[in-house]
Amino acid sequence: MKNQWIEFYRGLVTVKASGKGIERFINALTRSGIYIWNVKNHGTQAVTFKMKLEDAKKIRSLARNSDCKIEFLQRAGAPFLFKRLLKNSGFVAGALAFFAVILLLSNMVWGIEIKGANPATEYQIRKELDKMGVKKGKLQFFVDNVESIQRKLSNNIEAITWIGVELKGTTYHLQVVEKNEPEKPEYLSPRHLVAKKKAVIVDMFVEEGRPVVDIHDHVQPGQLLVSGIIGKEGETETVPARGEILGETWYKSTVELPLKSTFQVFNGNEKVKHSITIGSLNIPVWGFGKLEFKEYEIEENEKRIRFLKWELPFSYKNVTFREREQVTRIYSNEEAFDVAKVMARNDIKNRLEENAKVKGEKVLHQSVDNGKVTISIHFQIIENIAEGQPIIQGDTE
Repeated sequence: MKNQWIEFYRGLVTVKASGKGIERFINALTRSGIYIWNVKNHGTQAVTFKMKLEDAKKIRSLARNSDCKIEFLQRAGAPFLFKRLLKNSGFVAGALAFFAVILLLSNMVWGIEIKGANPATEYQIRKELDKMGVKKGKLQFFVDNVESIQRKLSNNIEAITWIGVELKGTTYHLQVVEKNEPEKPEYLSPRHLVAKKKAVIVDMFVEEGRPVVDIHDHVQPGQLLVSGIIGKEGETETVPARGEILGETWYKSTVELPLKSTFQVFNGNEKVKHSITIGSLNIPVWGFGKLEFKEYEIEENEKRIRFLKWELPFSYKNVTFREREQVTRIYSNEEAFDVAKVMARNDIKNRLEENAKVKGEKVLHQSVDNGKVTISIHFQIIENIAEGQPIIQGDTE
């Protein structure tokens, strides 16, 4: 028997033949090469059978020559389903359009809520979000993920210490901690101020306590600078000594820099591929073609697709390929020494507190050996050298 699934896709009909020449009609069909099946007798002068749609036009002449009357009882198969679909195309198109609109609206940004920020900071945040494309009516597929948004806001807005970004449905929720929050008062126990490193005192700002050293004095680590014991002999009291003792300190930084170095950089070329992911199956939708980059980095951004409040079991994914290339940098001796000096200064700044200042610098040694330069620099620094030391009962100056 032929595969009836194939016949279903081509189309088939159920035919009823009636009359006195039924046998002649069936024989004529067979001789003409017309295939029929499911032949059933209905009395002595009627029969029903199934046949291909493409053979339906051939049997009319055969029926007339056999004195039979034919009647098409049922039409089935893909061609007839397609015709019915065309008749109801308006309803189908409307249903698909409705589903598409709801799906689209479910994956748009409809709200941005910011908590913990004053009006000025909130205005800055909204401006930065606009630059990043995070605004109402924007499809979430074309917006950075929450980690990227959080990182960019933290880097670009100085007024905030920390910001948390969370996407709930179609709304972004941002929780902000600002830098200008009122500082909590510092409660100190009675203490002295002592030197934390070797220095020459250049200035003093004592808020509380009694200074026991003077400007231009040389001090050693642990030496008492400001006493937390005040008052006349026999009438003393202990207080938390507070203030800044600025001293000139000395640092040495040694830097080695190769004259020739090789490293990787991005050259600006990139390719983006878009796809729909269903479980482990990845269906490409845009960005076809072979990747021609030899060296590259990959950045993936995946967005779950929602329908109303439900998260569907598939997602939209875009993968960015950024091309890298190898660059060789060669310095002359003079250029290398200049760069090494900058590196030494940056090294010192990273080792110092925020309010420290560089007073002067002096190159102690510089040389070129084995394809690299070496430089040692002595720095004079002005910084606060005071640190607290608790007063223990029984302490004296």
